[in-house]
Amino acid sequence: MIARDDLLIAGAWTAPLGDAPATLDVVDPATDQVVGRVPAGSVADVDAAVRAAAAAFPAWSQVPMAERVALVERIRAGVEERREELAGLLTLQMGTPITFARQAQLGVALAGLDEIVKAGRDYAAEESIGGALVVREPAGVVAAITPWNFPLHQIALKVGAALVAGCTVVLKPSELTPLDAYVFAEIVQAAGVPAGVFNLVPGDGPVTGEALVAHPLVDVVTLTGSVRAGARVAELAARTVKKVTLELGGKSAGIVLDDADLETVVPQAVGGCFANSGQICAALTRLLVPEHLLEEVERLAADAAAGWVPGPPSDPATKLGPQASRRQQRIVQDYIRAGVAEGARLIVGGTETIAGGAGTGGPGAYVTPTVFSRVRPEMTIAREEIFGPVLSIMSYATEDEAVAIANDSEYGLSGGVWSADPARALAVARRLRTGMVSVNGAGLNVAAPFGGYRRSGVGRECGRYGIEEFLETKTVVGLPEAIA
Repeated sequence: MIARDDLLIAGAWTAPLGDAPATLDVVDPATDQVVGRVPAGSVADVDAAVRAAAAAFPAWSQVPMAERVALVERIRAGVEERREELAGLLTLQMGTPITFARQAQLGVALAGLDEIVKAGRDYAAEESIGGALVVREPAGVVAAITPWNFPLHQIALKVGAALVAGCTVVLKPSELTPLDAYVFAEIVQAAGVPAGVFNLVPGDGPVTGEALVAHPLVDVVTLTGSVRAGARVAELAARTVKKVTLELGGKSAGIVLDDADLETVVPQAVGGCFANSGQICAALTRLLVPEHLLEEVERLAADAAAGWVPGPPSDPATKLGPQASRRQQRIVQDYIRAGVAEGARLIVGGTETIAGGAGTGGPGAYVTPTVFSRVRPEMTIAREEIFGPVLSIMSYATEDEAVAIANDSEYGLSGGVWSADPARALAVARRLRTGMVSVNGAGLNVAAPFGGYRRSGVGRECGRYGIEEFLETKTVVGLPEAIA
């Protein structure tokens, strides 16, 4: 049992306010066992943290950017130093396989911090435009609300960019995965952050999260989460006209053109959909293939899915762990049932108990990796984000139809194109209404902007673009040219 009893407020570990403070249990989704406990921040706790951040802002905002960048460099070094401990916590809290935690979860967090540091070093906060001086300056107090699927990565991106920008932060991690946030807070303290610049208040969404978003001294809200959570945050933030950045869900399509190498593409597409137990917002969960190649793609997809055997997430050989919670397991299995009921062709998987006792009737929040084919655009599994290891294969007759199917979504976070001709792939990528498009399986570039269109969100993260979300722009006119 990992018990954390305090909150980090104004530079000190502080007991929650109130006579009987609430707590949150942390459950290992592979075993259903309670493995940790943290405080659930109250409205009063949130108020104390926000006021500490507001009090620290005037001094921190005036610290030269070079010094702020140096602080984030030290934070990055601290994450690297405690890398194995953090990977173990991610596996314990959300069931992500330990090898994936080490290589991907920690890898993108560290790479993200590297790019924030690089962007901060190169950033020009002032420019002259037609005799006017344009100044970009810190926006104020940031409420950072992070998800459970890539918890450390999102904490690193949001906190790192906000600190480099000169903002102060109150972090509320997901109630499912708060333990790594405590280690991150210790790292931030060890890096020498001034009191009040970074504060940690775990808790749930309805109490802690809403109090944080609605607080009048919060200037910027950044959230990664569901569309429902994003809409609620936008509603609450609008009452005091706060700046809001939202990275929400996706129902992304990968288009396989007729000249693509299917032997390479299909296993790559299946792996991209099943990695992190399918809990990746940018995953290409709709695979669009030419009608005349559908049978071959089905065969290759079934072969590839056979390699994704659920197992204990602590085993370095495991590729597929459980869902992050029993609730998420039920949601995914309901979507699989909907796919069957609506007439999609089940190639592999389903809702049956996984061999070995891990599944719907055994211990752990496991879901059988599942592939559907003959999925039509109007089906539920083609329209709603499942957030589990479920791939929907759809066919098309022409390239125009493929683009139309891909864009027929309320989401617009990611997309993919596979082709032997990069110029042809780029032409298709330009037509996709999404915030990111991967050509021939390329991975995330953490120096480039990441975010979505439509219901996939507002604003961008990563590198320079992430820093700019925490800045305001001021224009000064009437200065002598020599001063400007």
